[in-house]
Amino acid sequence: MHWTRGITCQLRAWRAARADWKADMERYKAARKEARRTGGKLPDEPGPPPTGFALLPWLLMGMGSFSNLLQGKTANPWIGGLGLFLFNSLYINVVFRAFVKEKREAVSTRVALGVMCAITCGLAAGYGGSWLYFFPLLGLATGAVLRGPWLGKTGIALAALAGAVSGVRAGTDAINIAYGTFLSTMVTAAILSLSEAVRELRAAREELARRAVEKERMRFSRDLHDLLGHTLSVIVVKSEAARRLAPRDMDAALGQITDIEAVGRQALTEIREAVTGYREGSLATELDRARSALTAADIDPVVRQSGPPLTPQNEALLGWVVREAVTNAVRHSGATRCEITVDGILDRVRLTVADDGPGTGDSPATAPTEGIGGTGLKGLTERLATAGGSLRAGPSPRGGFTVTAELPVEAAELTSSFVTTTAAAAGAPALATAPREP
Repeated sequence: MHWTRGITCQLRAWRAARADWKADMERYKAARKEARRTGGKLPDEPGPPPTGFALLPWLLMGMGSFSNLLQGKTANPWIGGLGLFLFNSLYINVVFRAFVKEKREAVSTRVALGVMCAITCGLAAGYGGSWLYFFPLLGLATGAVLRGPWLGKTGIALAALAGAVSGVRAGTDAINIAYGTFLSTMVTAAILSLSEAVRELRAAREELARRAVEKERMRFSRDLHDLLGHTLSVIVVKSEAARRLAPRDMDAALGQITDIEAVGRQALTEIREAVTGYREGSLATELDRARSALTAADIDPVVRQSGPPLTPQNEALLGWVVREAVTNAVRHSGATRCEITVDGILDRVRLTVADDGPGTGDSPATAPTEGIGGTGLKGLTERLATAGGSLRAGPSPRGGFTVTAELPVEAAELTSSFVTTTAAAAGAPALATAPREP
Protein backbone atom coordinates (compact mmCIF):
# COMPACT_ATOMS: atom_id res chain seq x y z
CA MET A 1 0.00 0.00 0.00
CA HIS A 2 0.98 3.60 -0.52
CA TRP A 3 1.17 4.48 3.17
CA THR A 4 3.34 1.47 3.97
CA ARG A 5 5.81 2.50 1.26
CA GLY A 6 5.87 6.00 2.75
CA ILE A 7 6.66 4.63 6.21
CA THR A 8 9.39 2.41 4.75
CA CYS A 9 10.97 5.36 2.93
CA GLN A 10 10.82 7.45 6.10
CA LEU A 11 12.53 4.74 8.11
CA ARG A 12 15.27 4.46 5.50
CA ALA A 13 15.77 8.23 5.59
CA TRP A 14 16.07 8.12 9.39
CA ARG A 15 18.63 5.31 9.22
CA ALA A 16 20.64 7.21 6.59
CA ALA A 17 20.56 10.39 8.69
CA ARG A 18 21.72 8.46 11.73
CA ALA A 19 24.53 6.82 9.76
CA ASP A 20 25.66 10.25 8.52
CA TRP A 21 25.58 11.57 12.08
CA LYS A 22 27.69 8.66 13.30
CA ALA A 23 30.20 9.31 10.52
CA ASP A 24 30.32 13.01 11.46
CA MET A 25 30.91 12.07 15.09
CA GLU A 26 33.78 9.78 14.13
CA ARG A 27 35.37 12.58 12.09
CA TYR A 28 34.79 15.01 14.94
CA LYS A 29 36.45 12.71 17.47
CA ALA A 30 39.44 12.21 15.17
CA ALA A 31 39.75 15.95 14.54
CA ARG A 32 39.43 16.73 18.26
CA LYS A 33 42.12 14.21 19.09
CA GLU A 34 44.43 15.69 16.47
CA ALA A 35 43.73 19.25 17.67
CA ARG A 36 44.57 18.31 21.25
CA ARG A 37 47.76 16.62 20.12
CA THR A 38 48.93 19.60 18.06
CA GLY A 39 47.44 22.33 20.26
CA GLY A 40 45.19 23.62 17.50
CA LYS A 41 41.62 24.89 17.60
CA LEU A 42 38.99 22.35 18.62
CA PRO A 43 36.42 21.63 15.89
CA ASP A 44 32.71 22.31 16.27
CA GLU A 45 30.79 19.37 17.67
CA PRO A 46 28.13 18.08 15.27
CA GLY A 47 24.71 17.89 16.82
CA PRO A 48 22.31 14.97 16.50
CA PRO A 49 20.37 14.64 13.26
CA PRO A 50 17.40 17.05 13.24
CA THR A 51 14.33 14.83 13.38
CA GLY A 52 11.00 14.71 15.14
CA PHE A 53 12.35 12.17 17.64
CA ALA A 54 13.56 15.11 19.76
CA LEU A 55 9.95 16.22 20.30
CA LEU A 56 8.36 12.82 20.94
CA PRO A 57 9.20 12.61 24.70
CA TRP A 58 6.82 15.51 25.33
CA LEU A 59 3.93 13.14 24.60
CA LEU A 60 4.45 11.89 28.16
CA MET A 61 2.45 14.95 29.21
CA GLY A 62 -0.61 12.99 28.04
CA MET A 63 0.09 10.03 30.34
CA GLY A 64 -2.31 11.41 32.93
CA SER A 65 -5.17 11.32 30.46
CA PHE A 66 -4.19 7.84 29.34
CA SER A 67 -4.09 6.69 33.00
CA ASN A 68 -7.60 8.08 33.56
CA LEU A 69 -8.83 6.09 30.57
CA LEU A 70 -7.33 2.86 31.89
CA GLN A 71 -8.73 3.42 35.38
CA GLY A 72 -12.21 4.18 34.06
CA LYS A 73 -12.25 7.71 35.48
CA THR A 74 -13.19 9.23 32.12
CA ALA A 75 -16.75 9.43 30.92
CA ASN A 76 -17.37 8.05 27.44
CA PRO A 77 -13.92 6.39 27.34
CA TRP A 78 -14.27 5.41 23.67
CA ILE A 79 -14.57 9.08 22.69
CA GLY A 80 -11.64 10.01 24.92
CA GLY A 81 -9.54 7.12 23.61
CA LEU A 82 -10.30 8.02 20.00
CA GLY A 83 -9.46 11.67 20.64
CA LEU A 84 -6.19 10.70 22.38
CA PHE A 85 -5.25 8.40 19.49
CA LEU A 86 -6.02 11.05 16.86
CA PHE A 87 -4.15 13.80 18.72
CA ASN A 88 -1.04 11.67 19.21
CA SER A 89 -1.08 10.52 15.59
CA LEU A 90 -1.42 14.09 14.28
CA TYR A 91 1.25 15.31 16.70
CA ILE A 92 3.77 12.70 15.50
CA ASN A 93 2.96 13.51 11.88
CA VAL A 94 3.33 17.27 12.38
CA VAL A 95 6.57 17.25 14.37
CA PHE A 96 8.31 14.99 11.86
CA ARG A 97 7.16 17.20 8.99
CA ALA A 98 8.42 20.27 10.86
CA PHE A 99 12.06 19.43 10.09
CA VAL A 100 11.58 19.50 6.31
CA LYS A 101 10.94 23.01 5.04
CA GLU A 102 8.77 21.98 2.08
CA LYS A 103 6.59 19.72 4.23
CA ARG A 104 6.50 22.25 7.06
CA GLU A 105 5.06 24.91 4.77
CA ALA A 106 2.61 22.55 3.04
CA VAL A 107 -1.11 23.16 3.35
CA SER A 108 -1.67 19.63 4.67
CA THR A 109 0.53 20.41 7.69
CA ARG A 110 -1.48 23.53 8.51
CA VAL A 111 -4.71 21.51 8.16
CA ALA A 112 -3.33 18.90 10.57
CA LEU A 113 -2.59 21.70 13.08
CA GLY A 114 -6.14 22.95 12.71
CA VAL A 115 -7.57 19.49 13.37
CA MET A 116 -5.28 19.13 16.41
CA CYS A 117 -6.58 22.46 17.72
CA ALA A 118 -10.19 21.33 17.34
CA ILE A 119 -9.51 17.98 19.07
CA THR A 120 -7.64 19.71 21.91
CA CYS A 121 -10.46 22.18 22.50
CA GLY A 122 -13.04 19.38 22.50
CA LEU A 123 -11.12 17.11 24.90
CA ALA A 124 -10.12 19.96 27.23
CA ALA A 125 -13.64 21.41 27.38
CA GLY A 126 -15.27 17.98 27.76
CA TYR A 127 -12.98 16.42 30.37
CA GLY A 128 -10.76 19.13 31.92
CA GLY A 129 -8.13 18.06 34.44
CA SER A 130 -5.07 16.41 32.88
CA TRP A 131 -6.65 16.78 29.43
CA LEU A 132 -5.88 20.51 29.60
CA TYR A 133 -2.18 19.72 29.17
CA PHE A 134 -2.81 18.99 25.51
CA PHE A 135 -2.74 22.77 24.96
CA PRO A 136 1.02 23.05 25.71
CA LEU A 137 1.56 20.06 23.41
CA LEU A 138 -0.43 21.85 20.73
CA GLY A 139 1.73 24.95 21.30
CA LEU A 140 4.87 22.86 20.93
CA ALA A 141 3.70 21.45 17.59
CA THR A 142 2.63 24.92 16.46
CA GLY A 143 6.02 26.43 17.33
CA ALA A 144 7.80 23.65 15.46
CA VAL A 145 5.84 24.42 12.29
CA LEU A 146 5.31 28.21 12.38
CA ARG A 147 8.65 30.04 12.36
CA GLY A 148 7.74 33.14 10.39
CA PRO A 149 6.31 36.60 11.02
CA TRP A 150 2.96 35.14 12.13
CA LEU A 151 4.52 33.23 15.02
CA GLY A 152 3.99 35.91 17.67
CA LYS A 153 0.35 36.57 16.80
CA THR A 154 -0.37 32.86 16.55
CA GLY A 155 1.26 32.18 19.92
CA ILE A 156 -0.80 34.91 21.63
CA ALA A 157 -4.01 33.72 19.99
CA LEU A 158 -3.34 30.11 20.97
CA ALA A 159 -2.55 31.11 24.56
CA ALA A 160 -5.76 33.14 24.73
CA LEU A 161 -7.74 30.17 23.40
CA ALA A 162 -6.12 27.85 25.94
CA GLY A 163 -6.89 30.30 28.75
CA ALA A 164 -10.52 30.70 27.68
CA VAL A 165 -11.19 26.96 27.39
CA SER A 166 -9.27 26.15 30.58
CA GLY A 167 -11.15 28.88 32.45
CA VAL A 168 -14.36 26.92 32.05
CA ARG A 169 -12.87 23.76 33.63
CA ALA A 170 -9.96 24.91 35.82
CA GLY A 171 -10.80 28.39 37.01
CA THR A 172 -7.72 30.39 38.04
CA ASP A 173 -5.41 27.54 36.93
CA ALA A 174 -6.24 28.61 33.39
CA ILE A 175 -3.51 31.27 33.69
CA ASN A 176 -0.87 28.56 34.08
CA ILE A 177 -2.25 26.64 31.11
CA ALA A 178 -2.25 29.77 28.95
CA TYR A 179 1.27 30.72 30.04
CA GLY A 180 2.57 27.18 29.42
CA THR A 181 0.98 27.12 25.98
CA PHE A 182 2.52 30.46 24.98
CA LEU A 183 5.91 29.51 26.41
CA SER A 184 6.03 26.13 24.67
CA THR A 185 5.08 27.75 21.36
CA MET A 186 7.70 30.51 21.42
CA VAL A 187 10.56 28.55 22.99
CA THR A 188 10.17 25.63 20.60
CA ALA A 189 10.14 27.98 17.60
CA ALA A 190 13.19 29.87 18.89
CA ILE A 191 15.25 26.75 19.57
CA LEU A 192 14.43 25.08 16.28
CA SER A 193 15.00 28.30 14.31
CA LEU A 194 18.37 28.80 15.97
CA SER A 195 19.33 25.18 15.34
CA GLU A 196 18.36 25.49 11.69
CA ALA A 197 20.31 28.75 11.34
CA VAL A 198 23.40 27.11 12.83
CA ARG A 199 23.15 24.21 10.39
CA GLU A 200 22.73 26.59 7.45
CA LEU A 201 25.69 28.71 8.56
CA ARG A 202 27.82 25.61 8.96
CA ALA A 203 26.85 24.41 5.49
CA ALA A 204 27.55 27.88 4.07
CA ARG A 205 30.96 27.95 5.74
CA GLU A 206 31.84 24.56 4.31
CA GLU A 207 30.70 25.68 0.86
CA LEU A 208 32.75 28.88 1.08
CA ALA A 209 35.80 26.89 2.14
CA ARG A 210 35.30 24.50 -0.76
CA ARG A 211 34.96 27.37 -3.23
CA ALA A 212 38.02 29.11 -1.80
CA VAL A 213 40.09 25.96 -2.32
CA GLU A 214 38.71 25.57 -5.83
CA LYS A 215 39.44 29.22 -6.63
CA GLU A 216 42.99 28.95 -5.33
CA ARG A 217 43.59 25.82 -7.40
CA MET A 218 42.30 27.63 -10.47
CA ARG A 219 44.55 30.61 -9.76
CA PHE A 220 47.57 28.40 -9.29
CA SER A 221 46.92 26.41 -12.48
CA ARG A 222 46.42 29.59 -14.51
CA ASP A 223 49.59 31.18 -13.16
CA LEU A 224 51.64 28.08 -13.88
CA HIS A 225 50.17 27.81 -17.38
CA ASP A 226 50.90 31.44 -18.18
CA LEU A 227 54.33 31.44 -16.59
CA LEU A 228 55.63 28.16 -17.97
CA GLY A 229 53.95 28.48 -21.36
CA HIS A 230 55.55 31.84 -22.05
CA THR A 231 58.91 31.02 -20.53
CA LEU A 232 59.32 27.71 -22.35
CA SER A 233 58.34 29.33 -25.63
CA VAL A 234 60.99 32.02 -25.15
CA ILE A 235 63.60 29.39 -24.27
CA VAL A 236 62.74 27.34 -27.38
CA VAL A 237 62.86 30.39 -29.67
CA LYS A 238 66.15 31.63 -28.26
CA SER A 239 67.63 28.13 -28.43
CA GLU A 240 66.71 27.93 -32.12
CA ALA A 241 68.25 31.37 -32.67
CA ALA A 242 71.44 30.28 -30.89
CA ARG A 243 71.62 27.15 -33.04
CA ARG A 244 71.24 29.20 -36.23
CA LEU A 245 73.82 31.80 -35.15
CA ALA A 246 76.44 29.41 -33.77
CA PRO A 247 78.06 28.44 -37.14
CA ARG A 248 78.59 32.06 -38.26
CA ASP A 249 78.47 34.31 -35.17
CA MET A 250 79.48 32.65 -31.91
CA ASP A 251 79.28 35.88 -29.92
CA ALA A 252 75.63 36.41 -30.94
CA ALA A 253 74.87 32.75 -30.12
CA LEU A 254 76.46 33.17 -26.68
CA GLY A 255 74.27 36.25 -26.19
CA GLN A 256 71.18 34.18 -26.89
CA ILE A 257 72.39 31.49 -24.48
CA THR A 258 72.94 34.16 -21.82
CA ASP A 259 69.37 35.32 -22.40
CA ILE A 260 68.16 31.73 -21.96
CA GLU A 261 69.94 31.54 -18.61
CA ALA A 262 68.41 34.86 -17.51
CA VAL A 263 64.92 33.79 -18.61
CA GLY A 264 65.27 30.51 -16.72
CA ARG A 265 66.37 32.25 -13.52
CA GLN A 266 63.56 34.77 -13.80
CA ALA A 267 61.07 31.95 -14.39
CA LEU A 268 62.18 30.24 -11.17
CA THR A 269 61.64 33.48 -9.25
CA GLU A 270 58.21 34.04 -10.79
CA ILE A 271 57.10 30.48 -10.05
CA ARG A 272 58.08 30.89 -6.40
CA GLU A 273 56.15 34.16 -6.26
CA ALA A 274 53.14 32.59 -7.94
CA VAL A 275 53.15 29.70 -5.47
CA THR A 276 53.15 32.09 -2.51
CA GLY A 277 50.53 34.32 -4.16
CA TYR A 278 52.58 37.52 -3.92
CA ARG A 279 53.43 38.03 -7.56
CA GLU A 280 52.51 41.48 -8.91
CA GLY A 281 53.00 41.79 -12.64
CA SER A 282 54.46 44.92 -14.21
CA LEU A 283 53.21 45.93 -17.65
CA ALA A 284 56.49 47.62 -18.52
CA THR A 285 58.43 44.49 -17.63
CA GLU A 286 56.13 42.31 -19.71
CA LEU A 287 56.45 44.67 -22.67
CA ASP A 288 60.25 44.43 -22.46
CA ARG A 289 60.07 40.63 -22.32
CA ALA A 290 57.63 40.57 -25.22
CA ARG A 291 59.97 42.76 -27.26
CA SER A 292 62.86 40.39 -26.56
CA ALA A 293 60.86 37.24 -27.38
CA LEU A 294 59.50 38.67 -30.64
CA THR A 295 62.94 39.81 -31.74
CA ALA A 296 64.40 36.35 -31.08
CA ALA A 297 61.62 34.86 -33.22
CA ASP A 298 62.45 37.22 -36.14
CA ILE A 299 59.23 39.19 -35.57
CA ASP A 300 59.52 42.99 -35.62
CA PRO A 301 57.98 44.37 -32.40
CA VAL A 302 56.16 47.72 -32.38
CA VAL A 303 55.02 48.99 -28.96
CA ARG A 304 52.80 52.04 -28.44
CA GLN A 305 51.68 53.15 -24.97
CA SER A 306 49.59 56.14 -23.89
CA GLY A 307 47.04 57.06 -21.28
CA PRO A 308 46.77 57.57 -17.52
CA PRO A 309 48.83 55.60 -14.99
CA LEU A 310 47.36 52.18 -14.27
CA THR A 311 46.65 50.52 -10.96
CA PRO A 312 48.88 47.57 -9.99
CA GLN A 313 45.95 45.19 -10.50
CA ASN A 314 45.30 46.43 -14.05
CA GLU A 315 49.01 46.33 -14.85
CA ALA A 316 49.17 42.74 -13.68
CA LEU A 317 46.12 41.72 -15.74
CA LEU A 318 47.32 43.46 -18.90
CA GLY A 319 50.77 41.97 -18.34
CA TRP A 320 49.20 38.50 -18.42
CA VAL A 321 47.42 39.36 -21.66
CA VAL A 322 50.66 40.57 -23.26
CA ARG A 323 52.46 37.44 -22.12
CA GLU A 324 49.78 35.06 -23.49
CA ALA A 325 49.22 36.93 -26.77
CA VAL A 326 52.93 37.21 -27.55
CA THR A 327 53.47 33.54 -26.68
CA ASN A 328 50.73 32.58 -29.15
CA ALA A 329 52.20 34.89 -31.79
CA VAL A 330 55.63 33.30 -31.40
CA ARG A 331 54.24 29.77 -31.48
CA HIS A 332 51.52 29.91 -34.09
CA SER A 333 51.38 33.10 -36.15
CA GLY A 334 54.27 32.86 -38.58
CA ALA A 335 54.20 36.67 -38.55
CA THR A 336 56.91 39.17 -39.47
CA ARG A 337 55.48 42.08 -37.45
CA CYS A 338 53.59 42.35 -34.15
CA GLU A 339 52.07 45.57 -32.80
CA ILE A 340 51.31 46.04 -29.10
CA THR A 341 49.20 49.10 -28.30
CA VAL A 342 48.09 50.36 -24.89
CA ASP A 343 45.56 53.23 -25.03
CA GLY A 344 43.72 55.07 -22.26
CA ILE A 345 40.22 55.84 -23.57
CA LEU A 346 38.03 57.89 -21.19
CA ASP A 347 37.50 55.64 -18.20
CA ARG A 348 38.86 52.47 -19.79
CA VAL A 349 42.23 51.19 -20.92
CA ARG A 350 42.56 49.06 -24.05
CA LEU A 351 45.39 46.71 -24.93
CA THR A 352 45.71 45.39 -28.47
CA VAL A 353 48.19 42.78 -29.66
CA ALA A 354 48.00 42.32 -33.45
CA ASP A 355 50.26 40.34 -35.78
CA ASP A 356 50.31 40.00 -39.56
CA GLY A 357 50.86 36.26 -39.70
CA PRO A 358 48.75 33.76 -41.66
CA GLY A 359 48.47 31.48 -38.60
CA THR A 360 48.87 27.71 -38.44
CA GLY A 361 46.55 24.78 -38.02
CA ASP A 362 47.17 24.59 -34.27
CA SER A 363 46.27 28.18 -33.65
CA PRO A 364 44.44 28.58 -30.39
CA ALA A 365 41.61 30.58 -31.88
CA THR A 366 40.07 30.61 -35.31
CA ALA A 367 37.09 32.98 -35.08
CA PRO A 368 36.66 36.59 -33.88
CA THR A 369 34.57 35.54 -30.92
CA GLU A 370 34.89 37.02 -27.45
CA GLY A 371 36.80 34.91 -24.98
CA ILE A 372 37.68 32.03 -27.32
CA GLY A 373 40.96 30.24 -27.53
CA GLY A 374 43.02 27.79 -25.57
CA THR A 375 43.39 27.43 -21.85
CA GLY A 376 45.35 30.68 -21.54
CA LEU A 377 42.87 32.89 -23.36
CA LYS A 378 39.90 31.30 -21.60
CA GLY A 379 41.53 31.84 -18.22
CA LEU A 380 42.33 35.47 -19.10
CA THR A 381 38.75 36.03 -20.23
CA GLU A 382 37.50 34.93 -16.81
CA ARG A 383 40.07 37.08 -15.01
CA LEU A 384 39.21 40.22 -16.95
CA ALA A 385 35.48 39.59 -16.59
CA THR A 386 35.94 39.40 -12.81
CA ALA A 387 37.64 42.82 -12.90
CA GLY A 388 34.84 44.30 -15.04
CA GLY A 389 36.72 44.01 -18.32
CA SER A 390 36.54 41.94 -21.48
CA LEU A 391 38.78 40.00 -23.86
CA ARG A 392 38.31 39.43 -27.59
CA ALA A 393 40.53 37.25 -29.74
CA GLY A 394 40.29 36.29 -33.39
CA PRO A 395 41.53 36.86 -36.96
CA SER A 396 41.77 40.48 -38.06
CA PRO A 397 39.84 41.69 -41.13
CA ARG A 398 43.14 42.88 -42.64
CA GLY A 399 44.84 39.57 -41.96
CA GLY A 400 46.71 38.23 -38.98
CA PHE A 401 45.44 37.64 -35.47
CA THR A 402 44.33 40.24 -32.91
CA VAL A 403 43.84 40.05 -29.17
CA THR A 404 42.03 43.01 -27.54
CA ALA A 405 41.60 43.48 -23.80
CA GLU A 406 39.69 46.27 -22.06
CA LEU A 407 39.62 47.20 -18.38
CA PRO A 408 38.07 50.05 -16.39
CA VAL A 409 40.60 52.49 -14.94
CA GLU A 410 40.44 54.97 -12.09
CA ALA A 411 40.32 58.67 -12.91
CA ALA A 412 43.82 60.09 -13.18
CA GLU A 413 45.56 62.92 -14.93
CA LEU A 414 46.05 61.89 -18.54
CA THR A 415 49.70 61.60 -19.42
CA SER A 416 50.75 60.60 -22.85
CA SER A 417 53.85 58.74 -23.83
CA PHE A 418 54.60 57.10 -27.08
CA VAL A 419 57.28 54.51 -27.66
CA THR A 420 57.82 52.79 -30.97
CA THR A 421 60.33 50.00 -31.18
CA THR A 422 61.50 48.35 -34.35
CA ALA A 423 64.01 45.55 -34.55
CA ALA A 424 66.76 45.09 -37.05
CA ALA A 425 67.03 41.75 -38.80
CA ALA A 426 69.84 40.45 -36.56
CA GLY A 427 70.49 43.23 -34.07
CA ALA A 428 69.04 44.68 -30.91
CA PRO A 429 65.74 46.61 -31.12
CA ALA A 430 65.98 50.35 -31.67
CA LEU A 431 63.78 52.86 -29.82
CA ALA A 432 62.10 55.81 -31.49
CA THR A 433 59.83 58.49 -30.07
CA ALA A 434 56.98 60.08 -31.99
CA PRO A 435 53.74 61.92 -31.24
CA ARG A 436 50.68 59.87 -30.34
CA GLU A 437 48.78 58.51 -33.31
CA PRO A 438 45.08 59.35 -33.61
